[in-house]
Amino acid sequence: MEEDYGAFIEDRRAEILQRVDASLAVSGRARDEAELVAVSKTVGLMQVLAAIDAGYRVFGENRPQELHRKLEGLDLVQEARPVRFDMIGNLQTNKINAVLGRVELIHSIGTMHLAEAVSSRASRRLDAGELAAPQRVLIEVNVSGEETKGGFSPDELRRSMDELQSLCGIRIEGLMTMAPRGDKSRARACFAGLRELRDELRVSSGLELHELSCGMSEDYEIALEEGSTIVRLGRVVFDPSFEVL
Repeated sequence: MEEDYGAFIEDRRAEILQRVDASLAVSGRARDEAELVAVSKTVGLMQVLAAIDAGYRVFGENRPQELHRKLEGLDLVQEARPVRFDMIGNLQTNKINAVLGRVELIHSIGTMHLAEAVSSRASRRLDAGELAAPQRVLIEVNVSGEETKGGFSPDELRRSMDELQSLCGIRIEGLMTMAPRGDKSRARACFAGLRELRDELRVSSGLELHELSCGMSEDYEIALEEGSTIVRLGRVVFDPSFEVL
């Protein structure tokens, strides 16, 4: 059974990479200009190990306790190759200390309150010598305007950039968004809107903002065509029943 699943993960990765290459070609980019995050939040350690064997090196979790469980499990597996984990979901302020120093990138800084809280805790950890560098973060933007989605509105982010830049303990690497589901034309407009906002903020803030985290299992090809540098892939990576269209 494990061998069958490992073969599935490898075959599916090869298919994903073909699609990634084709989508990047549309925007005139090469494979090394985009990163695949295997969203492991709903799978166990054995599936993560199979994904590592298949070539994945970046994983995404949305619960600090599950992040801790997977990191502990990988520590016990001597043959596991070096990997990194990102925090991709809603981060509660009382869980910040549980992820600092354990994740490379926090994708979901969607409010000033959360940005200030991460900054404060990271600064204390830096002063204590417990963090080697400021925490890398992405600012979550609700480009689509859907009430069910979190994040700064584009106008809120424009007004907040100076304050965000002034926060110690964090380093803003770029922007993240989630597109409306089930509508590829709206998804494309959402991803293009994030890219255009990034380009605008590059000029006004002076920040590089080189990362655009957008695109998931259903729409990652469109996201890459529109400039995404990070796609977050869960079901298309791990679920054999996911239908690749």
